[in-house]
Amino acid sequence: MSAQRVDWVDTARGICIIFVVMMHSVLGVEGAAGETGWMHAIVAFAAPFRMPDFFLISGLFLSNVITRDWKLYLDRKVVHFAYFYVLWMTIQFIVKVPVFAGELGTMGAIEFYFLSFVQPFGTLWFIYMLPVFFVVCKLAHDKGVPWQVMLGLAALLQIAPVHTGWLLVDEFASRFVYFYAGYIFAPQIFKLADWARERVSLSLVLLLAWGLVNGGLVYLGWSAKPLISLALGAAGAGAIILTSALIVKAGQMNFLRHFGENSIVIYLAFFFPMGVSRVILLKLGILDIGTVSLIVTTVAVVSPMILFWMIRKTGLGWFLFKRPEWAYLGGTFNAKRQPQAAE
Repeated sequence: MSAQRVDWVDTARGICIIFVVMMHSVLGVEGAAGETGWMHAIVAFAAPFRMPDFFLISGLFLSNVITRDWKLYLDRKVVHFAYFYVLWMTIQFIVKVPVFAGELGTMGAIEFYFLSFVQPFGTLWFIYMLPVFFVVCKLAHDKGVPWQVMLGLAALLQIAPVHTGWLLVDEFASRFVYFYAGYIFAPQIFKLADWARERVSLSLVLLLAWGLVNGGLVYLGWSAKPLISLALGAAGAGAIILTSALIVKAGQMNFLRHFGENSIVIYLAFFFPMGVSRVILLKLGILDIGTVSLIVTTVAVVSPMILFWMIRKTGLGWFLFKRPEWAYLGGTFNAKRQPQAAE
């Protein structure tokens, strides 16, 4: 198993990032319009597995780096994400500061900014949580905690009704089990992808059955219930793995792999084109809410890729998606390589 690019892993990331952007786009449009559209059903269907699969995929290659010394590990798995979180949190804050100042006052807005260092800011909570997960896994590994104990505790946290109001605590309880499962069961997950490629018909039957069960439980309003939520998250992650493996085997939809290779780029930058396109389309008022949501989602996914392409062509603004030399822990930057990209 290599940390190099794996086609179906990138495809799975691509599917996940589209669902994540779709959720924010659709709910944003519907909230602004005061009504729901036909894309609401798609967002609801994806809710049980959207983030579980994203975190599971993020843990797949952890075994390749978890034995590194702490300095290098912290640089690659904590400082790296901290740089992009602080940078893009500040960018988002600057864009939205007129709204914050109007609602909270100047001092309230400033307090909100500094609170964002401990209470993850808006859409950026995913890259805030990743370093926490990486550190917890490293500590457990170095202390020799049995993986069965860690996985059991993580599952109990997911099942428990943890609602403190602090995003760091609540999302850790809800999501860590999937990240840790990706780390522990990586060999089996890669075998599952290989299995799907060899058994296309059976994989399609399983995906159909999963889709009916997942959709039925969402429709009944049971998908967020304890145990059911955990089971649907795991099953949905498996379904995305099967789907990605089959897509790669078919040689179709290569754009998903490309999106997956740059999923963090999309995640960091989608908020601005999403907001602008939403305002413009709703003011025009010529399309139904579902179609507006689809267009906003498409613009929000594609625009960061265009920005990234422009940066690579011009060399301007590269710090937005690549960590500069000064943002490395002392001695960990290799002068012979380019600054680390936001992956």
